[in-house]
Amino acid sequence: MTMVRFSKKIEYALGTLQFLGMNPNEFYSARELSEILNIPYEFLSKTLAKLAKSKILNSNFGTKGGYQLSVNPKELKFSQILSALDEPINVVECVYGDEDICERSSICMIKTPMFQLQSKINELISSTTLEDLLNFADKSTIQNSEQKVKQVLG
Repeated sequence: MTMVRFSKKIEYALGTLQFLGMNPNEFYSARELSEILNIPYEFLSKTLAKLAKSKILNSNFGTKGGYQLSVNPKELKFSQILSALDEPINVVECVYGDEDICERSSICMIKTPMFQLQSKINELISSTTLEDLLNFADKSTIQNSEQKVKQVLG
């Protein structure tokens, strides 16, 4: 049973930011990141562009160019990432006051509990940082990632 679920865009962005946060002094091209992280290139390119436009990533062009995290992981909140990607997390469609979306709004008994749940989710998203994600990274996954980097970059 799934109530709240991140989109693939968010999932891929978080994975990419986690990887870049683990390699803070390196620039990686969209192609390299796509191969290392096994994310479709076209999709990832658009996501990286949005993150760079929001100043979450530095982007350099040229042969030594690529993307690099521009924000300290300790200061980068999940809410900033979601905002940069224009990807809100809503438990129900009417949570932000547009009750016209639902024809049941006037008789809905779950509206208030869902608004309260949304508030708790918003608090969690606003207080969780990229550093939190880095701290919870699985050691074996990190090793697999390092091996993949060696394969891709030679």
